[in-house]
Amino acid sequence: MNLRPDPTFHPSPKMAMEAPVETLAFTLMLSPDGTKPDGLAVVDVDPNSDTYGQIVNSLFVPNLGDEFHHFGWNACSSSLSPLTGHAFLERRYLIIPGIRSSRIYIIDVKDPMDLKIHKTIEPEELMAKTGYSRPHTIHCGPEGIYVSTLGGGGKDGTDGPPGIFIMDCQTFEIQGRYEMDRGIQDKHYDFWWNLPRDYMVSSEWGLPPQFENGVVAEDLLSNKYGHTIHFWDLRARKVVKSLDLGENHQMALEIRPAHDPVKEYGFCGVVVDTTNLQGAIFTWWRDDNGEWQAKKTITIDPVPAEADDLPDLLKGFGAVPPLVTDIDLSLDDKYLYVACWGLGEMHQYDVSDPMNPVLAGKVEIGGIVKKTKHPNGKDFGYGPQMVEISRDGKRVYWTNSLYSTWDDQFYPGDRGAAMVMANVGENGGLTLDEKFWTKFPEGYRSHQIRLEGGDCSTDSFCYPSV
Repeated sequence: MNLRPDPTFHPSPKMAMEAPVETLAFTLMLSPDGTKPDGLAVVDVDPNSDTYGQIVNSLFVPNLGDEFHHFGWNACSSSLSPLTGHAFLERRYLIIPGIRSSRIYIIDVKDPMDLKIHKTIEPEELMAKTGYSRPHTIHCGPEGIYVSTLGGGGKDGTDGPPGIFIMDCQTFEIQGRYEMDRGIQDKHYDFWWNLPRDYMVSSEWGLPPQFENGVVAEDLLSNKYGHTIHFWDLRARKVVKSLDLGENHQMALEIRPAHDPVKEYGFCGVVVDTTNLQGAIFTWWRDDNGEWQAKKTITIDPVPAEADDLPDLLKGFGAVPPLVTDIDLSLDDKYLYVACWGLGEMHQYDVSDPMNPVLAGKVEIGGIVKKTKHPNGKDFGYGPQMVEISRDGKRVYWTNSLYSTWDDQFYPGDRGAAMVMANVGENGGLTLDEKFWTKFPEGYRSHQIRLEGGDCSTDSFCYPSV
């Protein structure tokens, strides 16, 4: 235990924005066919370094077939909660779930040049203590580590609904299920919260048979993927309202609440509208009567394309859907970044007015049809996918792999892993940094990014910005 709070813990978003900038990033590497062990790469993001943009260290786990996905810290700024916090924890461990194996690794990154596996939680233990499988998203809460899952029990993960479980933030022992009353929630994806306001919001993707072997076209066209977001009483651990976004809004994924806890709104990305192939962003909020509401505030149109230029899954549609697969919100709650994985575009929206977002910038790179090269002339396989923003909001990083079987459906053939960075203009706008290009080992793909000292999809704050 530290004698004083970790200096990377910040009471408010504004104070986090004023903290020292990141010099390292941690990026997941996965073997799409399971023939190599997945790994964690340490990337130099210091522009004054001789190894800028390069992998300077890595760790590979001893098992095969994990498929690393969304990972997170053991502790973050939420530890400063005045009610339930653990202020003297250390941001030291990364919790990495294997979405395919249901195995969880605890990695000690105190010395980024000497990474160590601190603990491994086997799938049998996870199932025995929670009844859940396919761990997906990690959030460091004030009193423990929250982990969402995409599967229930049984071999195919459909024996009971998926949910959230809690781990001890010091011993990493699994405590048990979070939910006391889940209401109609029967699928899962992302979740996040407003700690002082005492609520959580969760979303839905699909059950394991709907995603593990790729998109099930029949389920998609029948609107059988998730399209509901759930609002929870965080401490009572029960759903207080479920909002159906409309069954045509298939795959409600990332949940991004405003970082300033005074604000009671946030955003959710929807992969595709099955009536018109649009991507969409919904703004959700609590109205003056205390009721939860949601409204579609951004739509992104598909682009017509010749069947010969499209993968088999899309040939009959004659168009490329945007495929909104990740979103992220800057710490000042000003810019929302939207990854359009199908089009090969990263959008930047000014969401100062969350009900009326305005497109402020756009980068084209990769894409099913466009295949736009990086400014350095290199091919960027797939499209912009997992996006992460620096605490000061001046740099936006992203990688290109979604999920191995989905990569193969939408972008047949191995396209190679990549990580890039774009600089943010003083008044908005995005420009790719020509010098930043991370090359990963042959045969690997890249997924989520975590920045040294915290980032915009890690930390939740307990005090308002001044």
